[in-house]
Amino acid sequence: MATYNERLARAFKEAGDEVRIVTFSLQYPDFLFPGQTQFSTEAGPADLDIDVSLNSVNPLSWWRVGRRLRAERPDMVVFRFWLPFMGPALGTVARLVRGNGHTRVVAITDNVIPHEKRPGDGPLTRYFLSACDGFVTMSRSVLSDLQRLGFGRKPALYRPHPLYDNFGPIKSKQEALSALKLPATTRYLLFFGFIRAYKGLDIMLEAFADERIVALPVKLIIAGEFYEDAAPYEVLIKRYNLETRIVRATDFIPNEKVVDYFCASDLIVQPYKNATQSGVSQIAYHFERPMLVTDVGGLAELIPNGVVGYVVPPTAKAIADAVVDFYAQQRESAFTAGVREQKKQFSWPIMVAALKQVAGAAIEQPKPVELK
Repeated sequence: MATYNERLARAFKEAGDEVRIVTFSLQYPDFLFPGQTQFSTEAGPADLDIDVSLNSVNPLSWWRVGRRLRAERPDMVVFRFWLPFMGPALGTVARLVRGNGHTRVVAITDNVIPHEKRPGDGPLTRYFLSACDGFVTMSRSVLSDLQRLGFGRKPALYRPHPLYDNFGPIKSKQEALSALKLPATTRYLLFFGFIRAYKGLDIMLEAFADERIVALPVKLIIAGEFYEDAAPYEVLIKRYNLETRIVRATDFIPNEKVVDYFCASDLIVQPYKNATQSGVSQIAYHFERPMLVTDVGGLAELIPNGVVGYVVPPTAKAIADAVVDFYAQQRESAFTAGVREQKKQFSWPIMVAALKQVAGAAIEQPKPVELK
């Protein structure tokens, strides 16, 4: 998400706007954070103005940031909203900013109904959403969720997630395999990103136990940090004798290594049990890699079935059937060509224009407005 925000800031700059990122000094208390670290080990980008000042659990921080932004009177403040936990902090800042009567608050709502529900989700989410002037969603399902929650009267647009084109140029498969020290005699599927229950790694492991896949010279790369207990996955790996058929990379993946994992792989797999949209698809599009996604949430919106890969039910058999078809019918070349053509529609200027359109509609039309 931080990578997305940095790329969006550059897109605004390219459009001639003055931009500053306000980010977290503390995103989660340590006892609530499921990963190894909340901080990147990479140097901060020298070309961006980044203010590290918002503490998600310190109301004094919310007040300071909100008052400062209100006094600065920016034309627009863009919030990212993905989790009800952030509702109090972001909602308070948004209310303070809007108090100047000039600034428009637009939210990119990754999710408004969380993947993993907890008590209090509804009030926390509504506290934030009610402080916004308008919304941009990256899946139609989230746009529908906004309407169901009662926010359909505010300006809102659906625009697909732009390409993650900031991970460097495409590498040859051989070069990427060499960088990862993986033998070229084996083929690879990639499961990429933080590991949480809704992402369906368990379904993928069960699919890998299919006898037809066992017969293939293919391994599953698991590249991403566990954001929950790894024990249930280890049970499946042992039960299905998968240890020699997986490649573990279960630490945080730094940006400079992303290219190697994607370019080394034949097929990027997203066996999610529920979803809205996925940045993984947009990385795959950038690196021109075929994809397999499950038909849940908004995943299928961006993956034409049979053109850039597969859209299948979230079952082990359906996933195994697709993997077998991919290799038996030698579809990598055709799907790669499809990806190369489809990726042209996912541009950052389109996202910048959508945010500005929503902000403009909030100024010009205080009554309900439908944007096209």
